Amino acid sequence: MSGPAPHPRFATALDDRGLDVDVRGFPESTRTAAEAAAAIGCDVDQIVKSLVFDAGGTATMVLVDGASRVDEKRLAQELGVDAVRRAHPEKVRAATGYAIGGVPPFGHATPLPVLVDRGLLGHEVVWAAAGTPNTVFPIAPMTLVDAAGATVVDGLARRSA
Repeated sequence: MSGPAPHPRFATALDDRGLDVDVRGFPESTRTAAEAAAAIGCDVDQIVKSLVFDAGGTATMVLVDGASRVDEKRLAQELGVDAVRRAHPEKVRAATGYAIGGVPPFGHATPLPVLVDRGLLGHEVVWAAAGTPNTVFPIAPMTLVDAAGATVVDGLARRSA
């Protein structure tokens, strides 16, 4: 691993998975997909949004591209619940161990089910948060799926208006 240090818990998660990634840090924030894409110099749809949803009391992570929003009806259908909603920041931190804007796709404080929208697989490389609001790392989408122990799902994302 080169570059700035990721969050210590995330560094451990990388080591546990045998991943050697190029963590990059930026003086400006990379908390939003648009900020991250501008800092990196990539398209916003190459940014991985790691979003936590409350699905009937269970925290579930959804990974979608930075240009999209999660289709909550589709997510609820996939999870077999009546409805889902974005988790409150306190629940996100409790479930993942990270603050919103720096939540990585794996290496969480508690095991979470992780769903990945198939649209992320259309890229050679995607960029995700490395546990802080100013660090990101590149990863091949299928490597991301494997590292997160994720399930790939069709139709979780819809383009933002």
